[in-house]
Amino acid sequence: MSFPNFMFRAENMIPASQQNTPDIEGYYYTANDGSQMAFWIYKADRISKEHMHDYDEWVLCVEGEYIVTIDGVEHVLHAGDELFIPKGSVQGGRVKAGTRSVHAFGGQRVKK
Repeated sequence: MSFPNFMFRAENMIPASQQNTPDIEGYYYTANDGSQMAFWIYKADRISKEHMHDYDEWVLCVEGEYIVTIDGVEHVLHAGDELFIPKGSVQGGRVKAGTRSVHAFGGQRVKK
């Protein structure tokens, strides 16, 4: 299965320069308060470089396997698994090809 077509609007595509993982496809939506939700599709095995946000993040693994590292501790996510990442945490990880995920950010993740 895939995300529905209406979610793939060109104006909502996350620029490659703002991706923490190379060669992936992501789209975002911004709420009135500036918080954002995004979804990603990983077409190949990839590593997400370590980074930090000054806002909380929530992750839902929709399909595949997403291994998230938070402050050095690995969390293995499979379809249906959720993870809360507190602001200020050093995070990174790796994903397997075919993984899809949805993320909610307590702040502005994608800058226009």
